[in-house]
Amino acid sequence: PDARKVLKKMHDDIRAAAPGATESFSYGIPGFKLDGSSLIWYAAWKNHTSLYPMTAVLKSALAAELEGYEVSKGTIRFPMSKPPSSALLKRIVKARIAELRTREG
Repeated sequence: PDARKVLKKMHDDIRAAAPGATESFSYGIPGFKLDGSSLIWYAAWKNHTSLYPMTAVLKSALAAELEGYEVSKGTIRFPMSKPPSSALLKRIVKARIAELRTREG
């Protein structure tokens, strides 16, 4: 129930930050696509929630805000006890949108 509540909040925050995105399901987890490209996936695990894919550019741009969270090659992990704030999640999504649009241009 706790994980479901956090995932619902993440879903709603992603939707708010990317209203034009369409919901998708890939690699066994929910996500969103924007203009046909994968925007972001989100998932809950036993002890954390995760966001994918997180590129080096995105992690570098948000390094200060991601301090204290576990960041690996393509993932950001948020402990269940410290889920991402709506503001942080929206900044991540907007940075990811900018990154996708830069690649397209």
